[in-house]
Amino acid sequence: MTFPLPQGPLKTNLNAPLTIHRFSIEPVDSRRFASLCGQFDENLRLIEQRLGIEVRNRGNHFELIGDPAITRSAEAVLRQLYRETRDHRDLEPETVHLYLQESGLENLSEALAQDSHHQPVILRTKRMTIQPRGPNQQSYVRSIQEHDINFGIGPAGTGKTYLAVACAVDALEREQIRRILLVRPAVEAGEKLGFLPGDLSQKIDPYLRPLYDALYEMLGFEQVAKLIERQVIEVAPLAYMRGRTLNNSFIILDESQNTTLEQMKMFLTRIGFGSTAVITGDITQVDLPRGTRSGLTHVMEVLKDVKGIGFTHFQSKDVVRHPLVQRIVEAYDRFDQRQEQERQERRHDH
Repeated sequence: MTFPLPQGPLKTNLNAPLTIHRFSIEPVDSRRFASLCGQFDENLRLIEQRLGIEVRNRGNHFELIGDPAITRSAEAVLRQLYRETRDHRDLEPETVHLYLQESGLENLSEALAQDSHHQPVILRTKRMTIQPRGPNQQSYVRSIQEHDINFGIGPAGTGKTYLAVACAVDALEREQIRRILLVRPAVEAGEKLGFLPGDLSQKIDPYLRPLYDALYEMLGFEQVAKLIERQVIEVAPLAYMRGRTLNNSFIILDESQNTTLEQMKMFLTRIGFGSTAVITGDITQVDLPRGTRSGLTHVMEVLKDVKGIGFTHFQSKDVVRHPLVQRIVEAYDRFDQRQEQERQERRHDH
């Protein structure tokens, strides 16, 4: 059995050199293989995402593309999972998740990923190639590729949202996820939605414009419109997330500094198996009512020591817009520091 292979040198999404590991699983039983792969191959996609490898199969013939230490161990996991289907049991993503946890393979994958961190990360979509600039952007994209939940925190112009959308499009085109959700809290600079014209969708759309613009650039206007119509891409206010569980999705929560404590907790607990969440925000730009604490500043304290969650902090030096934007951010930082120092001195004098 032969498989069509991509042209050129094989690379993972972390740009590490690869080998191809081929094997077959017996006995051949189409029902059991359908259960092993999962609905829309969701079990195989979960293994790919967790281990940083590529899984291909045709019937009972498999190809695993990745680091040889991981692919050999992944074969053993797949064989064990196939044995689980023997008694007419349907494999759920939760079962696959538990097997990967117990195997210790994810820890091996993380250790090998650390070794490849000197390699530059490049994201490729059908329309363009995106290379993160500087070590902080590179670290941010790697964190998104390696963790299920990621926070990108820092000033405007540092590429937090744009790179999150690029990672989402990359994952969708690789079929690692089934859909993209773009979410924002409906709080902006003190404006009240009720006074804006149009229905709820028209009221929310202007606040999601940066997300739309990135999608149009990477996929094209017509393709984005088709994917939204098919609900492969969903754009929604944060309030619409309540009560949902989101599996096999890439979820971006933008402007998260404008979430309340309760909203942030609600959002984070919506995330299901096979999903990646990226939460972006700027803690210096909170538009919540006076006296309301930002869910972003709170969650930074609550989750800072939780394993498996990535935090990337951007500074003014990471700004990739017009040079004046960086100077403006730095000027505001200096002003805020002076104000805080004066407040401290006044308190001390009293």
